[in-house]
Amino acid sequence: MDDNTVLVRISQLADEELELEESHADMPASKEDLARLKTIEVELDQCWDLLRQRRARRHAGLDPDGATLRSEEVVEKYLQ
Repeated sequence: MDDNTVLVRISQLADEELELEESHADMPASKEDLARLKTIEVELDQCWDLLRQRRARRHAGLDPDGATLRSEEVVEKYLQ
């Protein structure tokens, strides 16, 4: 996945996240919508992590295609 593809996916996910949040501005979200929001948050974190990896590899003179999509367990526990 190249940088542009990752950025397009980030944009799509951010749009979907905003749409879901706005659709529940005046009422509670359903369990399904809450689950989807969580899935979106995780995938966004994974995409941003992948983009950072690609940029770091490029900056270090390495092949950005060597970056890998990290698991939810990894990207969701960075700050713990």
